[in-house]
Amino acid sequence: MESSLKGARNGASVLDMDPKSTVGGGVEDVYGEDHATEDQLITPWTVSVASGYSLLRDPHYNKGLAFTEKERDAHYLHGLLPPAIASQDLQAKKMMETIRQYELPLQKYMAMMDLEERNERLFYKLLIENVEELLPVVYTPTVGEACQKYGSIFRRPQGLFISLKDKGRILEVLKNWPERSIQVIVVTDGERILGLGDLGCQGMGIPVGKLALYTALGGVRPSAGLPITLDVGTNNEELLKDEFYIGLRQKRATGQEYFDFLDEFMHAVKQNYGEKVLVQFEDFANKNAFDLLAKYGTTHLIFNDDIQGTAAVVLAGLVAATKLIGGTLADHKFVFFGAGEAGTGIAELIAMEISSKAKVPVEESRKNIWLVDSKGLVVRSRMESLQDFKKNWAHEHEPVKDLLDVIKAIKPTVLIGSSGIGKTFTKEVIEEMTAINKKPLILALSNPTSKSECTAEECYTWSKGRAIFASGSPFKPFKYNDKLFVPGQANNCYIFPGFGLGVVISGAIRVHDEMVLAASRALAGQVTDDNYDKGLVYPPFPSIRKISAHIAAAVAAKAYDLGLATRLPRPADLVKYAESCMYSPSYRSYR
Repeated sequence: MESSLKGARNGASVLDMDPKSTVGGGVEDVYGEDHATEDQLITPWTVSVASGYSLLRDPHYNKGLAFTEKERDAHYLHGLLPPAIASQDLQAKKMMETIRQYELPLQKYMAMMDLEERNERLFYKLLIENVEELLPVVYTPTVGEACQKYGSIFRRPQGLFISLKDKGRILEVLKNWPERSIQVIVVTDGERILGLGDLGCQGMGIPVGKLALYTALGGVRPSAGLPITLDVGTNNEELLKDEFYIGLRQKRATGQEYFDFLDEFMHAVKQNYGEKVLVQFEDFANKNAFDLLAKYGTTHLIFNDDIQGTAAVVLAGLVAATKLIGGTLADHKFVFFGAGEAGTGIAELIAMEISSKAKVPVEESRKNIWLVDSKGLVVRSRMESLQDFKKNWAHEHEPVKDLLDVIKAIKPTVLIGSSGIGKTFTKEVIEEMTAINKKPLILALSNPTSKSECTAEECYTWSKGRAIFASGSPFKPFKYNDKLFVPGQANNCYIFPGFGLGVVISGAIRVHDEMVLAASRALAGQVTDDNYDKGLVYPPFPSIRKISAHIAAAVAAKAYDLGLATRLPRPADLVKYAESCMYSPSYRSYR
């Protein structure tokens, strides 16, 4: 992305440290109570020492029936709890049985959110130990429905809502958040939530969900994360007419008003939390996403998961897949159906990897990568009407409108869907890919499930079991001709939690493309021969914390190599150091 953004940055690089762009203040990156071992006693501080009724109402310290007799004596809990004492394992077993009784995914989502507001450590214990079962509940696809109905299910705020009404006092609003040691901020303006469009203020479910995964999958402590929704209005007429809508009832701000508001926010973040707070942008509209990445990439520690995170996880899958389909990335031809921030971000990272490995200019490595947008194949004859972020991908070719015709003309070995339009990889499209290739690689990345370009069953059936398939949303294993196919999931959750942990443990002050590539290579390196034998191009999700530790170590190592890390001295074993910094959800013993 550095090469494609340099023009917008007037040639500046994230390695060019401008002292004028830095702001003093901020907080030390410490892990506080989570630095303690499980055997060490800690004090349950709030404003004062929490005890009695207030202790049971504090999700950070509440243990429910797991409080011991000694703790009940010390903190005035007798009579406020039944006499039974239950272990955390027993509580987790009971809660999972309760969640499994719900039939609707949204009911399970609400039960998990209620648990997080009552007992934070139990929430994360459930999520960590049942990650494959609960990930689709707390994040995609269920979080999409939760955002659509957020106004109706809203009970208690879980992050900061900063609206246009707060212009001129955003720093003051940030100071209203009770935690001071913030290391990761996930922020959205709600304009492009998953594949669901403009959900305005109700997009808060995305930052909340992402930060829960930062903790469960990457080990970043819960109190270090801050979910933020920037409410600049919405163009969704249904929401504006909905009596339960919780956001500003006005059309979305654009142009100078919008960017002035974002500028105040970014400066306030750095002033309040310092250089080393990671700001992750989520679900911004394509044009704004690229503009913000270009503008603040050299002055702030920022990461766009839709552009950089998606690119890293897809590149990892492609690198791994070459062991199944043969050749190197440079030997393959790619067609992207969808030329937005995800599609162009993935394409650019692929080009960078090819350039790095093949020792050719990145301009040369782009030539085998083709994009299809709503008007058809992106070609040079359309250059004047193309958005800036698409222009690098406009090659010499006659215009082609239909995806099937594009495949017949280009003859790609890899087809990648990032369109947000469901059912676009039709039977004819899959059959044509299979006719061209012995083992076509097909990635249907759009979320949620309803927006996936095709299902796993469709892909395996129409390709007669020959396709290598992965998707953005989860699909169940499928048997075709007595062979069980296990679809891979190109889920950003593989990348961003470990990436964020790597940034935190190294004290990095900027994100460089080489750090994103390092994360991608580390993920690809976690795919084993046993995984390949099953046709998988991603490692199994139950080992996600181990995967995140290796990704964090790779990201931190690259930050040190580039001179972007500030936590000195450099740890000798970065993998072990990453693992030692990971949050544990086990209950602590109280004095």
